[in-house]
Amino acid sequence: MIRQAVGKSVPRKETWEKVTGTAKYVDDISSPGLLHAKIAVSPHAHAKIKSIDLSEAWKIPGVRAVITGEYFPVLTGSPLADRPPIAMDTVRYYGEPVALVVADQEYIAEMASLRINVEYELLPVVHSPLEAYQQDAPIIHQHLAAYKRHEEVYPEPGTNIANRTKIRKGNMDEGWKNSDHTIEIRVTLPQSDHAAMELRCSKAEILPDGKVIIYSTSQSPYVIRRAISQSFQIPLHKVIVHTPLVGGSFGGKSAIQMEYLVFLASRAVGGRAVKLANSRELDMISSPVHIGLDARIKLGCTHEGNIVAAEILHLFDGGAYSDRGVVMSRAAAVDCTGPYRIDNVHCDSLCMYTNHPYSTSFRGFGHPELTLAIERAMDLLADQVHLDPLEIRSRNAIGPGDTTPTQTILDRSNVGDLPKCIAKLKTLIHWDDQPIKQIDGHLIKAKGICCFWKNSNTPTDAGAGAIVIFNPDGSVNLLCGAVEIGQGTRTALTQLLAERLRMDDRMIQISTGVNTETDPQHWKTVASRSMFLVGNAVLKAADDAIEQLKNTASIVLGFSPAELNVGGGRVYFKNRPDIGIEVEKLVSGYKFPNGNTIGGQVIGRGSYAMPNLTLLDPETGKGNPGPEWTVGAQAVEVELNTREYTYKIVKAATVMDAGKVINPEFARSQVTGGMSMGLSFASREAFLFDQSGSILNTQLRTYKLIRYGEQPEYLVDFIETPYLEGPYGLRGIGEHGVIGMPAALANSLSTAVGVAINQLPITPELIWRAVHDSV
Repeated sequence: MIRQAVGKSVPRKETWEKVTGTAKYVDDISSPGLLHAKIAVSPHAHAKIKSIDLSEAWKIPGVRAVITGEYFPVLTGSPLADRPPIAMDTVRYYGEPVALVVADQEYIAEMASLRINVEYELLPVVHSPLEAYQQDAPIIHQHLAAYKRHEEVYPEPGTNIANRTKIRKGNMDEGWKNSDHTIEIRVTLPQSDHAAMELRCSKAEILPDGKVIIYSTSQSPYVIRRAISQSFQIPLHKVIVHTPLVGGSFGGKSAIQMEYLVFLASRAVGGRAVKLANSRELDMISSPVHIGLDARIKLGCTHEGNIVAAEILHLFDGGAYSDRGVVMSRAAAVDCTGPYRIDNVHCDSLCMYTNHPYSTSFRGFGHPELTLAIERAMDLLADQVHLDPLEIRSRNAIGPGDTTPTQTILDRSNVGDLPKCIAKLKTLIHWDDQPIKQIDGHLIKAKGICCFWKNSNTPTDAGAGAIVIFNPDGSVNLLCGAVEIGQGTRTALTQLLAERLRMDDRMIQISTGVNTETDPQHWKTVASRSMFLVGNAVLKAADDAIEQLKNTASIVLGFSPAELNVGGGRVYFKNRPDIGIEVEKLVSGYKFPNGNTIGGQVIGRGSYAMPNLTLLDPETGKGNPGPEWTVGAQAVEVELNTREYTYKIVKAATVMDAGKVINPEFARSQVTGGMSMGLSFASREAFLFDQSGSILNTQLRTYKLIRYGEQPEYLVDFIETPYLEGPYGLRGIGEHGVIGMPAALANSLSTAVGVAINQLPITPELIWRAVHDSV
């Protein structure tokens, strides 16, 4: 019997290790003589470094090295190299590293880091992207024109603009001329934290032969390898990066930061092994954070509610350095209209430098932010033209034959079926069965909905490899570079392989970690692309192995390879399945009774890179930035107490077009986790800054997350419109649960109070102010 693998909820491969507590993370890895590093950080958001006194730190017994930015005066970062690993002349955010201490014990390193005395000259602080956008704003990067650029990025020297992406589609004059109704709206949300359970941690050692061994909590081991190689002129093959299980990330561990520091620490002590682990406080303020946004939207539509024009300005809070913020601002331009058919679009999406912690990838990659803005505008437009909020979205839903803001032509395969998602959501939340707003004394129940879409916005050459190794007993080892960050990808990849080899998935083994020395390269475990990129590579590797099995079996059985099938642990004749041979007799080469052997070990190899992607035209934004869009519709139901302005999130729902669901339990869990994260940062998460730019809530006692017992009822459903280029038709779904939750929550609460709520996080105080400020 051949066991079907795709579409089944098989258990995770790492389940036993996790539930027994034997799973190893980077901070669990130790070795004899291991040294420890700690960073000293800036207490100011913007200041000149006048002098650094290290003498008191050196007096502590056990201190092995103390280094400052002058030890490695090189700028790092991608796509714009603008950040020193340790601040040199200027600090640009509260929590920026100013020195690094290496010591025998962690507590010694921390004690020494607190004794480093830095003399600062304070500089003006830029507190927001809007403030940074003003013509008279203090310039945060004086040498912006000189920074090295590694990929398409368009900084504007003499300003605080790290990148500008332009979208110019259609004719705006015609669009406004044909608009019978127009609305304008401003939406803001602040920076916040990724708040992964596992703190960032790295370990480095430089061997006597020059080989560099790095362990890191990362989504990007191959990017670490390249960055260390290029920055320190080390041959690529001599940099080996290990990433074991990662305890959550949500984009925050795709950036390269700790790895530079721990390498410098090891080099400063003669190559000895050094570990650098963040405390929770440093993880929140010193390492990169979730981006903020200040957006302005203007929409125009006909009397019937058909949208004909959109003018959009995104000012993203990229913080002190650009990192992935510049790419996120581009991603938000690419999908700026939301999943709606709009023929005339003018968008400027800017990543602004501010004196905040620098921003990096966050689950959804700019899409929760752009979706909040466009979906609040959609609700306002629905009110203006007296249309049901679901109806105006259904009427304008993008589909086959339409074009995206970047003028990519859509078809059923690359965009899926948004109207079907909307229809299923409508039934799931009983939209027509009860009023959108129900009043019961001082309690108001209200529903809010939104739609979303997301393109992956990967580099045009993003790809992956995979190797399938057969063992003598017919079992298989799968090697690939996808990092297990909690999403179950490595298990789901074995399901794809089992389906293609038509074998029991329990016969396929995959390690929990990634080793860049032995595993085939994978771009990064980001952008909901791992199942797509690595999955296609796995299927090609499986096909290669199948071809080898058939070629050997054809000699043994006397049939041509084309007449043979592989499945159920056998290679057999298609027309007579009873004629065949066990796979285990072939996988190490077949040995005839006389001792003659043909073939050899079956090792399948496969690689894949996305085809037909193009760069965007810098003046119009025209181009194909990614292979496909995942679309969906979401809803939130709230109960508001008008006496106290507190509220309870009663229910949250998501319907998305997954293309093909590989593991239903994984898929539902992924989407539910994303929904919880979206509701958390929408309802309470935010960094609180004082007038000097310092963060006031630097620990989880004061930085509020959604807690157990506060979760609503979650409803998740899928439709399946196959994406033809995806393995078995799958689309990316890893990030998508988070995307529309802030918008749906804001829409539901705006409906409840009858006042527009266009700012996150939506706290009781914010609602009270929105109501009373409008009176």
